[in-house]
Amino acid sequence: MKTNDFLLRQLRGQIGKKIVVKHYGKKVVITKAPDMSKIKPSKAQKDQRNRFAEAVAYARHINNSPELKAAYVKKAKKSKSVYQYALKEFLRRQLK
Repeated sequence: MKTNDFLLRQLRGQIGKKIVVKHYGKKVVITKAPDMSKIKPSKAQKDQRNRFAEAVAYARHINNSPELKAAYVKKAKKSKSVYQYALKEFLRRQLK
């Protein structure tokens, strides 16, 4: 592996608003960042974004409260973190 390859493999995602580094298997692809300024989200997309924002606020509240977090540690056995478990729980409750 060349030094350049190593550096590119460490990067992923958007850099500024200029380029995006993507990984497809062993290939690294650098593309121009998409211009989303003229794209108008649909009502369903707006609703979903709002629902996710509520879930994030809920998960942050649980994570920042020592009492609530302690209760969630017991529930979040298989999950990676209390935050992720609270986020998942909120979103699943919204589907019902």
